[in-house]
Amino acid sequence: MSHNVNHVHRAAQVAGPGAAVQVVPVEARPPGVGEVRVDVEATGICGADIGTVRNPAPATGFPVTPGHEVAGVIAELGPQVEGWQVGERVAVGWFGGSCGHCTACRTGDVVHCPERKVPGMAYPGGWASTITVPATTLARIPEGLSPEEAAPFGCAAVTVFNALRHSGAGPGDLVAVLGIGGLGHLAVQFAAAMGFETVAIGRGAEKQKLAEELGARHYIDTQRQEPGAALAKLGGARLILSTASSSKPLADLVDGLAPHGKLTVVGFDGSPLQLPLAKLVMGARSVTGHLTGSPADTEQAMRFAVATGVRPRVQTVPLEEAQQALDIQQEGKARFRMVLIPGA
Repeated sequence: MSHNVNHVHRAAQVAGPGAAVQVVPVEARPPGVGEVRVDVEATGICGADIGTVRNPAPATGFPVTPGHEVAGVIAELGPQVEGWQVGERVAVGWFGGSCGHCTACRTGDVVHCPERKVPGMAYPGGWASTITVPATTLARIPEGLSPEEAAPFGCAAVTVFNALRHSGAGPGDLVAVLGIGGLGHLAVQFAAAMGFETVAIGRGAEKQKLAEELGARHYIDTQRQEPGAALAKLGGARLILSTASSSKPLADLVDGLAPHGKLTVVGFDGSPLQLPLAKLVMGARSVTGHLTGSPADTEQAMRFAVATGVRPRVQTVPLEEAQQALDIQQEGKARFRMVLIPGA
């Protein structure tokens, strides 16, 4: 049950620490028990991939094929796979499989399984024309989303979608998004579509028009005002979602939370957070982290996007140009999401 088996597949790989990304021919790995093989149509570049390429510490040894934002079509089913068919459009994200028997798995919290696998780290990832994954990782792509639009849903989009919908904020509540990049431009759209009074926080007056296009009611320019104070002036935020890679502005942002408000961090660098505890205690506020989502969450995010018009803004690049695309992303020149197209 397969197609394209004789097709020559290619993967963008890192041969060793510090090596450049090179596209090489690879053999498709036939799916084992409970696995499926997917012909990849589009595959995103995530900030985490930059780390995978820069300091590869692969569980599997070299070469490493990064990539965990994959959209494609099921090409082959392994033994004992139920509920999926060859030819179905599917996405695979950061969640690349779990053990199935730990407390997290048994309570349905698969993304916090201690043995959770990430494509590109635990096994060859999506920067390729083929990927073989456990069937439990698959999310169905609804009609209305192209492969390049669907690819970022497995990591970037599901992360902010879940952080927003599980935040406790309700329609009409003030919700702020810090950063309008790969994660943030999706978060602003989702927040607006969920009915929040959405504030976008970015650097520079030139981002105001973009923030409004994405659905923000308010824009705070960090070069002109202190965002915590500006949010307090608007009445205080029920939720601030931080998608920026710097942890520096977070302590001051807490001043912009309403009582019982929550600062949820989804993007961060390695620097510690210096935070006077009085800021939390006096306003009963909280700071929390949030990581990814399950394949069912990814499906929900995609369905919500189709229903409300939320779309990632993507820049497509042929797989052959993976290294150049990575350089653009590292320099911070990529506007939103870079997506590699193996067939291009």
